[in-house]
Amino acid sequence: MKILYAIQGTGNGHLARATELVPLLKKMAHTDVLVSGIQGDIQPPFEVDYQFYGLSFIFGKKGGVSLTQTLRKARPFRLIKDILRLPVAQYDLIICDFEPVTAWACKLRKKRCVGLSHQNAVLHPDAPMPAKSNSLGKFILQHYAPDTTKYGFHFQALDEYNFTPVIRSSIRHAKFTSGKHFTVYLPAYSDLEIISALSPFPDTPWEVFSKHCRQAYQVNNISIQPVSLANFTKSFISCQGIICTAGFETPAEAMFMGKKLCVIPMKNQFEQACNAAFLETMGILVLPELRNQHQKIQKWLEENECHQIDYPDKTKAILETILASDD
Repeated sequence: MKILYAIQGTGNGHLARATELVPLLKKMAHTDVLVSGIQGDIQPPFEVDYQFYGLSFIFGKKGGVSLTQTLRKARPFRLIKDILRLPVAQYDLIICDFEPVTAWACKLRKKRCVGLSHQNAVLHPDAPMPAKSNSLGKFILQHYAPDTTKYGFHFQALDEYNFTPVIRSSIRHAKFTSGKHFTVYLPAYSDLEIISALSPFPDTPWEVFSKHCRQAYQVNNISIQPVSLANFTKSFISCQGIICTAGFETPAEAMFMGKKLCVIPMKNQFEQACNAAFLETMGILVLPELRNQHQKIQKWLEENECHQIDYPDKTKAILETILASDD
């Protein structure tokens, strides 16, 4: 069997999950890897056979996606060219983690495409939804990377096709500690916005991982450093708690480790609003934005309540199920 595994390269969550999935897939069958997108910070620890520009949403500096930058950096003709030239016919099985080039190449050629992504679970009828509806956001989730068979991951298993999160081995097998510092990952905010929000807490050591800086620097009790998976993981497993976006992988890993967790969903990002709604039902603090949240952050820092979930390691079994379904 020859497999193509396609990864969305916008952000780091898809690539982080791939560090667990790809080595297993390569042991099960001949597996080629495709990555598209220009916003990832992780260098994959495996060979990438196809690297495409893709269709990325560009993070801004005020808490959300920058529509201007997203449109400015879009390459629609390049995207269409890549879709048309991708040789999907030569593969026996295509697995797609919300990656548009592969998904649309399969759709145009009527090729079966197995979707294996968090996004597939977000729209599940049993998944909590935000109070405010977002028709455009829902449309994008449904059509950005169309697939023919859907498997998903969410904070809780929703049915036999939607599983609990994949936890990275570096987290699953780590010796967790609780140091004095708090880790921060808010890639859609500028360093100045983050520093302004954290400065009122001078007795708290903050380790901020920034998408907007190239060299590490210190501002009083706030450490700012570029995103590095190794350094972030080191900070993460030894922190008291983390403030991050309402993504999927990082909140899931925080709950697995029993770390104190506070999430701030990216503005006008429907998937993150859905994640925040789910996390809120689980007792996690959700802030609407970073500014003017001093009292809520102070209370969160002072309280001792944490949420620990022992997510089982079912990654191999999930992949075996998908491969068996193609027989």
